[in-house]
Amino acid sequence: MAEIKNVGVLGCGLMGHGIAQVAAQGGYDVVVREVDQATLDKGLGKIEKQLARAVEKGKAEQADVDAVRGRIQGTTDYADLADCDLVIEAITEDLERKLEMWREVDGIVKEGAYFATNTSSLPVIAQAAATTRPERFLGLHFFNPAQVMKLVEVIRAVTTSDEAFQAGVQFAKSIDKMGVQTRDNAGFIVNRLLVPYLLDGMRAYEEGVGTITEIDEAMKAGAGHPMGPLTLSDFVGLDTLGSICDVMFDEFREKRFAQPPILRKMLAAGWYGRKSGMGFYDYSGEAPAENPGLAR
Repeated sequence: MAEIKNVGVLGCGLMGHGIAQVAAQGGYDVVVREVDQATLDKGLGKIEKQLARAVEKGKAEQADVDAVRGRIQGTTDYADLADCDLVIEAITEDLERKLEMWREVDGIVKEGAYFATNTSSLPVIAQAAATTRPERFLGLHFFNPAQVMKLVEVIRAVTTSDEAFQAGVQFAKSIDKMGVQTRDNAGFIVNRLLVPYLLDGMRAYEEGVGTITEIDEAMKAGAGHPMGPLTLSDFVGLDTLGSICDVMFDEFREKRFAQPPILRKMLAAGWYGRKSGMGFYDYSGEAPAENPGLAR
């Protein structure tokens, strides 16, 4: 098994910046690539804010977070990934964009490197087959926020070698994550179970079972969930959730995976949840409030 010292992360957005941070905290030298400097600076700024917060709360020493930040190199050039031992993609959940990216990266990164996708729903094999190293390709699905969530789904495609799969398992362990092994089926384990629950929360609201707040508060108090389904949908990102729904419905053709009408309308309106400031809740005030547009 090839030793992993240098980790490349493709994307410094919602998931990418967190993956880069936890890899650097695990002692790896990290190169994180973005499409432009402004987007890269925004992602690196989030990492710096997280590290500063850890110092303020007494969870880390300044010297330690300085060392972590020092292990992270930002770039807009794929060429800077050439010497990475493991490259993890965390770009938009769009298969064509991922395939285009992998074809370019495949010709740059050294032959012995492992490739991994952070996809939450797309088939790992579809991406692996776009490279010249499908046997060294696997899935490493982190959860948001990657700095906090312990789980990483380690996904084995039909082409993934034992060596690459074990490298993924060991990498997850080395950054203090719980690596749960799963097969390459749409949604893997968590989203296969979680997405229908979130969609049922939306359908319950559509059918007048309760208000947005009532549904969320009921599931928190009655089921012990830290977030209700509609709050969690906003947190995940309604656009991301919509993409996951489409992939899972295409594979399974079951109504429970289909986008409810309310989700389609919200996506058409550009209401993506927390990231856009408007979802099931309006985040423009001091505290989230129910989106008044949904009551019309």
